[in-house]
Amino acid sequence: MQQLHTPHVVVVMGVAGTGKTTIGPLLAARLGVPYAEGDDFHPPANIAKMTAGTPLTDEDRWPWLDAIGGWAHGRAGLGGVVSSSALKRSYRDRLRAAAPGVVFVHLTGSREVIEDRMSHRQGHFMPTALLDSQFATLQPLEPDEAGVAVDVAGTPEEITERAVDALRGLPEPVQ
Repeated sequence: MQQLHTPHVVVVMGVAGTGKTTIGPLLAARLGVPYAEGDDFHPPANIAKMTAGTPLTDEDRWPWLDAIGGWAHGRAGLGGVVSSSALKRSYRDRLRAAAPGVVFVHLTGSREVIEDRMSHRQGHFMPTALLDSQFATLQPLEPDEAGVAVDVAGTPEEITERAVDALRGLPEPVQ
């Protein structure tokens, strides 16, 4: 597979279980840029809440989003891939405020497919019980937002290839 170089900073977004942590590193490798795991930006209190099955509030998310936005800002013009659920428009606006050139790859799929994937993964703090709250919170990308939607059907390699193809259609990032 040919490596595609991009100056885009890409946020791989979607509800829990869509494969952000799987697709993010594969996409970064295809784009020839570094990957940052969005979960690593969560403060310990957020991890504890989610592990206990308690959805995060917006106030819980602001420092996390600011940390991701800071990483994305530092990669402007260089490119990078970072995962973040980025479920609400206001969350994506916060990321864009820190890093105006970010683009989003929204991993999409049916609740049934995502729940099945979540039930088979091990060692992740996000319980399947929070999936309903994730879908209830989700605000898909709007037409004025730089990004693409990519279905999570198929293998990780097939999903990554669809993401790369979709990103090729985006204009160069604004610096």
